[in-house]
Amino acid sequence: MIEVTINGEVQQLPANLSLGQWLADQGLGNRRLAVELNRQVIPRSQFPALYLQSGDNLEIVHAIGGG
Repeated sequence: MIEVTINGEVQQLPANLSLGQWLADQGLGNRRLAVELNRQVIPRSQFPALYLQSGDNLEIVHAIGGG
């Protein structure tokens, strides 16, 4: 298990978990959102290949449309 902070909340996650897999597990895989990992915005194309590490800080913001 690894310890990752997600939107300010510390969570225990399985080791060898990609960002893309974690988002899919949370039902967020196809949602419009912005993801910042350790203060860097991560392009959607990198989600499947980016593996979460113990100590990572993840911020997820849902995109909301409107006028």
